Formats: sequence, structure tokens, C-alpha cells
Amino acid sequence: MKLSTKGRYGLRAVLDIALHSEEEAVALSTIAERQSISISYLEQLIAKLKKAGIVSSTRGAKGGYILAKAPSMISVGEILRALEGNLDPVDCAEIVGGETTCNASDICVTKYVWKRISDSINSAVDNLMLSELVEESKARLKEGLDDKSMNDSMC
Repeated sequence: MKLSTKGRYGLRAVLDIALHSEEEAVALSTIAERQSISISYLEQLIAKLKKAGIVSSTRGAKGGYILAKAPSMISVGEILRALEGNLDPVDCAEIVGGETTCNASDICVTKYVWKRISDSINSAVDNLMLSELVEESKARLKEGLDDKSMNDSMC
């Protein structure tokens, strides 16, 4: 499975918000600059994240974005699904749950492979919380990385 830039950049943006919104909301332009993401692309990603209830916005002079809930309540899976849709490696009736039809489903053996891969991916991202990424990022900062190196490490 390969994530698109939506998933990769969106996860970086949410992590940036988590790291920098403890005092006040984070401006989109600030996130864009720190993460080297165009503002127009970031606007599209943030709209999806806002619709999914992951981030919320505030207006005014100190306006910007904050997390809609605690980082310990946001899984990486939730973020990726908000941006990418389902994370299934293939379109298989066994995984999708009957939304697609397959003429060979009765005799297909590979569906077990796709199901196990899908279950593993979903389990991994659903059990990894944003708070863990925040703690790892803070630990790396304590090790002496400057903000530029920190942003580079969030690829």
C-alpha cells in the first residue's frame, strides 16, 4: 500500500497543529511554511480534516486551527481515512464487505491474503495515536534537532 501526498502531508499538518496549538490556534500560512506545503493544497486537506472532526478553526486576529479533540483520542487511521478514504490494499469483495461483486469469490484463495494485509494495516494505524507522534517529536527536539530538521523528519 502506498499513501498519496494527501495522507502524508495531511498527517504532517495535523502533527504540526498538535505540536504548536497548545498556546493558540495555528495559522494555515504558518503550517504551510513549516511543512513546505502550498497553502492551496493545505486548504483542501484541512477542509477534509475539519469535516471529519479532527481539527476545528477559530476566526479573528488570533484565528487558525486547533485539534478538535485530545491527541490521545485521534488515531493515525482516523486521519488517513479522512484524507485517503479506506486503506484497503485492493478492491476485493471479501475486504469491502459485499460492496463489490466478484465472480470468483467462491473459489478465490488470494482473498485471504488481501484480508490479512488489510487487517494488519488497519490495526497498525488504528492503534497508533497522534499523542504518540507528538511525544516522539518532542523527544527528537530534546535530542537537539532544530525546527527545520524536525520538519524534515516528519516526511
